[in-house]
Amino acid sequence: MKRVGLMGGTFDPIHIGHLLAAETAREQCGLDEVWFIPSRTPPLKSGAPSASGEDRLEMVRLAIAGHPAFKALDLELRRPGISYSIDTVHELSARCPGCSFAYIIGGDRVNDLPRWHRIDELAASVAFIGVARPGHPVDIGSLPESLRGRVRIIPMPQLDISSSAIRALRREGRSVRYLVPDGVHDFIVRKGLYGS
Repeated sequence: MKRVGLMGGTFDPIHIGHLLAAETAREQCGLDEVWFIPSRTPPLKSGAPSASGEDRLEMVRLAIAGHPAFKALDLELRRPGISYSIDTVHELSARCPGCSFAYIIGGDRVNDLPRWHRIDELAASVAFIGVARPGHPVDIGSLPESLRGRVRIIPMPQLDISSSAIRALRREGRSVRYLVPDGVHDFIVRKGLYGS
């Protein structure tokens, strides 16, 4: 059985923190591959992504180019409406019956798991890998009993980087070089994304 990590999110833009989380989870949890899935309309975030789905998918492709275990999927961008993880898992399970899946999420998202759409059904189908993030303590003991055994917290080198901070820097006319991979930086500048 192929062990696959799933990384969902807006990736608006994808940055080195996302990539480090994916690589850390791949290595520490023995994943064969990590699939990046940009969302169309995330259920727990207010407001639409700043960049188009097409641009966000292209930035993911640029960011992971050259890594043989990383893939980009457009299935949530093609599906209308809110991007619920349970719908994604149903589609992927039908496509890849020989795969087992684990969602890779930031430590800040672990505490939100009880709010995920049809979480009990989702937790019966996938595991969760919580990647520690600065300033976001995780208390697995506060999760419902049905989730506690489905979440594994892993450490990673701490980087305090966020997509929202990158967008803010761009709006201020400041450089985001080295916060994102070179290809993503060049794409953002060329397309004039997020400001100047």
